[in-house]
Amino acid sequence: MRHVSEYRDREIARKLLDAVRISVTRRWVLMEVCGGQTHTILRHGLDELLADCVELIHGPGCPVCVTPVEDIDTALELAKRQDLILASFGDMLRVPGSHSDLLRARAGGADVRTVYSPLDALDIARQRPDKEVVFFAVGFETTAPTTAMAVRHAREVGLSNFTLLVSHVTVLPAVTAILASPGNRVQALLAAGHVCTVMGWREYEPIAAQYRVPIVVTGFEPVDILEGVLMAVHQLEGGRHQVENQYSRSVRREGNRRARDAMTEVFERVDRTWRGLGKLPGGGLALRQEFADFDARRRFGRDGDYSEETTECRAGEVLRGLLNPVQCPAFGSDCTPDRPLGAPMVSSEGACAAYYRHRRPVATGAHDIHE
Repeated sequence: MRHVSEYRDREIARKLLDAVRISVTRRWVLMEVCGGQTHTILRHGLDELLADCVELIHGPGCPVCVTPVEDIDTALELAKRQDLILASFGDMLRVPGSHSDLLRARAGGADVRTVYSPLDALDIARQRPDKEVVFFAVGFETTAPTTAMAVRHAREVGLSNFTLLVSHVTVLPAVTAILASPGNRVQALLAAGHVCTVMGWREYEPIAAQYRVPIVVTGFEPVDILEGVLMAVHQLEGGRHQVENQYSRSVRREGNRRARDAMTEVFERVDRTWRGLGKLPGGGLALRQEFADFDARRRFGRDGDYSEETTECRAGEVLRGLLNPVQCPAFGSDCTPDRPLGAPMVSSEGACAAYYRHRRPVATGAHDIHE
């Protein structure tokens, strides 16, 4: 982005805060869906600054966090193979499985490599034709197009030692599950700008109408979030429930057609288990039949039993916005970034990690925008 400072400007932020306070006649409950937005909110103290007029709760907007234990266990089993290299994003290495994690597997001799893109995994497969290379494909619709491009390229060049452990998930079914759940408190949503950059916001329109909830596509800087909150509050106070776009410098209603076309060519929507939300209809992506040769589950199978996530970790409640991380008895004591019990304390987008890094005691005096 060419301009950044204006989206972190204190005076603009103060004016937006004042506008929110003037607009409200009651305290509203808003959920931000993206983990990147959660970190901005906590880093700059926006939840504290808005506390008298808006309650911000955190949704399942961290793809690493919602990856189920079953998928971690599958990755761990694959990593045991002597003929195989497992490539993964760095955040996944410390996410606990049933009994271990990929970082400890690597310390024990498994060939687990950190990559920044599935294209890096393709390069490894080219360089090591004597090894099977499996890319652990996680992420929302934001990263899925790149994975699709990698698979398409692997087929074009005849790269037969490259496969995917697909754990891509789609955001809209999770949003729908939260809004439809008994006892739901969410009155408006700040939708994830990065996902909407790819997907657009047309899919949100029937959701806003059905559940009568304003949805505002929102960016990631402090001014973005405050403006998104103000737009949502204006709708709530006016009795409206529409989809609006705060993040207009990046998002269009139809999204990115080329990225969406790449996803549609390679993947199909399937039911997928999310950590904390259970199995969601259409909640994930799987390789289409014509790309099935690149499916690691199909090529290598799966042995062994799965175990449930530890009950000491209350990640499921955090991911559904039912529990603030600091309300978890294990937070900061039995569960820290060095010794995580669950994924939200590991990921750079996890709510628990955000609270551990940024949470300060609530100030008693005047609030200010934090640096």
